[in-house]
Amino acid sequence: MSGVRISSIAASSPATGTDVAVGDELVSINGREPTDIIEYQQLIDGDVVTLVLQRDGRPLRHKVTIAKGVGEPLGLSIDSAVFDRIRTCDNHCTFCFIYQLPKGMRRSLYVKDDDFRLSFLYGNYTTLTRFTEFDLERVIDEKLSPLYVSIHSTNPELRAQMLRNPRGATSLRWLRELLKAGIEVHAQVVVCPGVNDASELERTLQDVITLYPELVTVALVPVGVSDFTLEETMRSHTADEARQVIELAEKYRLLTQEIFGRVSIYASDEFYLVAGRTPQPAGEFESLDQAENGIGLVAAFVESFAGHGDMDKLGTGFFQSVDGAPALGYRAVRTDEVRPTPAIVSRDVALLTGEYAAPILRDLLDQYQFHDVGIITVENRYFGGNIKVAGLMTGQDLQRALADVPSTTTCLLPDVCLSEGRFLDGLSPDDLPHPVNIVRTTGQDLRAMLEHARAKGLVHS
Repeated sequence: MSGVRISSIAASSPATGTDVAVGDELVSINGREPTDIIEYQQLIDGDVVTLVLQRDGRPLRHKVTIAKGVGEPLGLSIDSAVFDRIRTCDNHCTFCFIYQLPKGMRRSLYVKDDDFRLSFLYGNYTTLTRFTEFDLERVIDEKLSPLYVSIHSTNPELRAQMLRNPRGATSLRWLRELLKAGIEVHAQVVVCPGVNDASELERTLQDVITLYPELVTVALVPVGVSDFTLEETMRSHTADEARQVIELAEKYRLLTQEIFGRVSIYASDEFYLVAGRTPQPAGEFESLDQAENGIGLVAAFVESFAGHGDMDKLGTGFFQSVDGAPALGYRAVRTDEVRPTPAIVSRDVALLTGEYAAPILRDLLDQYQFHDVGIITVENRYFGGNIKVAGLMTGQDLQRALADVPSTTTCLLPDVCLSEGRFLDGLSPDDLPHPVNIVRTTGQDLRAMLEHARAKGLVHS
């Protein structure tokens, strides 16, 4: 049960000065008990809002009526996006990364959701195996768009096998209904070598353009395999297998352009890196809605570093426009330590990053004459396997990478590996053996900081 409490009250908002306090439990709004932040937004949209609240230490509930402008934010932040129960996933996917996590991490990381509301709010992917007629009616009536759907395979038997759920064979019928109703949908296929690649992947892509032509984007994503997987069929892609996926993606990218006049099928940047190829440039992407799936993320960073584009516009879901919605997952506060221009105090500067990003950053720095800025490549031993992205760097791996770095070196850490000031293993930057300056993970922020240091004579061309 998620529960719903007031987590903060914005200054100078309609709720300021009323008998609403941080920590109050929200019971009802205008006589209705909302089940999620979406319904909360609808109920507070009018000019008079009546709240029933329960406060710890008080035996009785109290009522608060607030007058405000129609559509004006109430000024309350809520501590949960879902007020009843998060609809957890009842699949047991062979490739699920949650099953590959080591023990001892934060409890929230082990929660699998298959909730269409979180898909709408945060861009979480749903397999639709728990989707119902009632859910379809609500999505259509409230125009909950876009949604994000995991396809994986359009072969019913294979999809049920991969999800280890017999409903996986039939649940894509809901995808057809969503598209028919005009709901915008982004899809993904987690490609597992020897399972749903090669001829099976081609069948899926053929079905995508014939059965689901309205899909806005389809992302082909490599399976993540940690050292903790217990699945014998799960392994990383070879370079040749990655190239085969890219070739299929490019074949169907051209086909969608020819048939629909737009591109909808993309291979993740990671496939290009595994194949030893340069990821596609920014001009190849009509949409960056799947940047968190690694679709165009490299291109967006390079463009941002060059002063073009705005990485702040990346991201999915409805969250930022929903009054009171909590920052969760990718949208959680990274750390309070982020500053516009973190201090560079020495002539030795080094960037910390994962194995995939290291060569890309090196080429980018050299291209813009930052030859003397170093790269510290952080090997991910915490997860192991093919986990090499900067966003999954942990405190323990950073501790090892920083152990022998000279004290005079200014180390820059991208905030993408932090959530509310902590790494995935629960450590914080304060636990590292070398101080780090945390910088927002955009090319623009990194470039601005390095240019600032260059102007002070600390970084040379």
